Amino acid sequence: MYKFVTIYRRVDDEAALEAFFSQTHLPLAEQLPGLVSREVSRISHKPGGESRFHLMFELYFHSRISFEAAMATPIGAQLVAALAPWAEAKFITWFFADSFLEDMGEED
Repeated sequence: MYKFVTIYRRVDDEAALEAFFSQTHLPLAEQLPGLVSREVSRISHKPGGESRFHLMFELYFHSRISFEAAMATPIGAQLVAALAPWAEAKFITWFFADSFLEDMGEED
């Protein structure tokens, strides 16, 4: 699997961040061709206290090739254009990663 991860930092205007995520980021991401699954994590805290992060959004694709094909579409371009100002303002961090799921098996 290959994934596109976006991590949102905590901001003063949390309502604006949530509106952007739910009204722009999420709907565009859901239209990406080849998207296998998505995962939203609302970050509660870190060891020792409050986290500087608010939300993590992971988009899963079968391969890097299928991810790159999705991002080359008009929807992919729209998504990058929408996220770019947030990244430039350092409100989000985004990256791409090979992802491996390991089954730990069941203990008796």
